Amino acid sequence: MRPINIMLIEDNEGDIILIQDALEEAKILNNMTIARDGAEAIEKLEKLVIETPNNLPDLILLDINLPKKNGHEVLEILKSNSRLKQIPIIVLTTSSSELDIFKAYDLHANCYIIKPVEISEFLRVVSKIEDFWLSVVKLPKPARNEEG
Repeated sequence: MRPINIMLIEDNEGDIILIQDALEEAKILNNMTIARDGAEAIEKLEKLVIETPNNLPDLILLDINLPKKNGHEVLEILKSNSRLKQIPIIVLTTSSSELDIFKAYDLHANCYIIKPVEISEFLRVVSKIEDFWLSVVKLPKPARNEEG
């Protein structure tokens, strides 16, 4: 089984490490690309579409509270791109704001998860995300021949 491609869009170094640890603990083979702000995420994804369109992320984990471009802006850009819009985007954030939740779903987030405060619970949630999105559901292959 090939490693899965995950893009993590997260500015909190502690959360990045926790997510990497959870994936390792769950023995999920992955190639993780990390973007630490919204602008960097868009730049990296647009570059992937051009340079390696057959190697796009299988899953994107997105924080809402990001510098440069916030998570809602990133979500809107990705879901309007024909080459990227079918990639599942999991919002994983500290925000429990009803407005943030509504806006994320309105912009076609695939799910919205509030980051648990307890480390053990955080690790469990990340493991469940990966289990569901990578083992249970059947995802479409990324669009390869359409214009973005």
